[in-house]
Amino acid sequence: MVRTVAWEDESVVLIDQRRLPQEEVYLRCRKPAEVAAAIRDMAVRGAPAIGVSAAPGIALGARSTRAEGEALAEGFEAVCEQMRVTRPTAVNLFWAIDRMRRRFALEAPRGGAAVRDGLLAEAQAILDEDLASCHRMGDLGAALITRPSHILTHCNAGALATAGYGTALGVIRSAARDGNVLGVFADETRPYLQGARLTAWELLQDKIPTTLIADNMAGHMMATGEVDVVVVGADRIAANGDVANKIGTYSLGVLARENGVPFYVAAPVSTFDLSIASGAEIPIEERPSEEVTHHGGRRLAAEGVSVRNPAFDVTPHRFVTAIVCEKGVARAPYTDSLRALARP
Repeated sequence: MVRTVAWEDESVVLIDQRRLPQEEVYLRCRKPAEVAAAIRDMAVRGAPAIGVSAAPGIALGARSTRAEGEALAEGFEAVCEQMRVTRPTAVNLFWAIDRMRRRFALEAPRGGAAVRDGLLAEAQAILDEDLASCHRMGDLGAALITRPSHILTHCNAGALATAGYGTALGVIRSAARDGNVLGVFADETRPYLQGARLTAWELLQDKIPTTLIADNMAGHMMATGEVDVVVVGADRIAANGDVANKIGTYSLGVLARENGVPFYVAAPVSTFDLSIASGAEIPIEERPSEEVTHHGGRRLAAEGVSVRNPAFDVTPHRFVTAIVCEKGVARAPYTDSLRALARP
């Protein structure tokens, strides 16, 4: 199983997902700015993985200075802000930063050495807990797939998007272990092609039968009865169960409802944002136009054409059959079930 992020020799080591599947290359980040750049430039991506990567990046910042007292606190906050501004939609990033801030406040009265050791321990705990939650989520989600099925997924919500095992792909991996996966349809996920480059690569590594399709083929596959279940991940889930995920997910929710196909979302509790009432409050990141107009460095679109490139969309809760997290399975009304699962 590929590991997305690791702490080695006072550095954060990340698999460079921009190079997959052609090359398996690792980045060794020795400065927090390098971790922030890796998140911003999508060398690491996927909501849980962003938080899991930011946390050791923050620890790295504290361990690269011998400052004490107010100077240490100011430097720590500067690194937190450096991480905060990288990606606006995935709430796991802000959850991880807040958790690191709490650990800093706990250790600060004991001095800089305690802060540096405490922050590293907290970052490692975040990574370990995410991996364990993915395995638990996978098993809970697999219990919803009670017969051999063809499953459709979108983007990459696998080991590469987490500390390991995955959210949506964790469900698929556990269902495959139980003998209930006949095959997986992986949407290519335009424009960044996470499904084509990453999801297909992961599933083939696990010898799970996988068929790559263009995003606009999903409705046909559902209408012809070739899809039994849709399983996707999430980058932020509002209190009412509205789900922000990779652009194109909303269309799948509508198509699944039209064709009577269950639509499951798999995401850890750290993806819940119960401070917002609905998906209308979720900020949607707009990414560079070149991701749409170019491929492999070659321009495909006409010069001068206007481009929109929202990286995410919001699937209204009415299209979501259930939300699987590491603590259980939430169903409508989500304002009640999500809050119950999020309790400590």
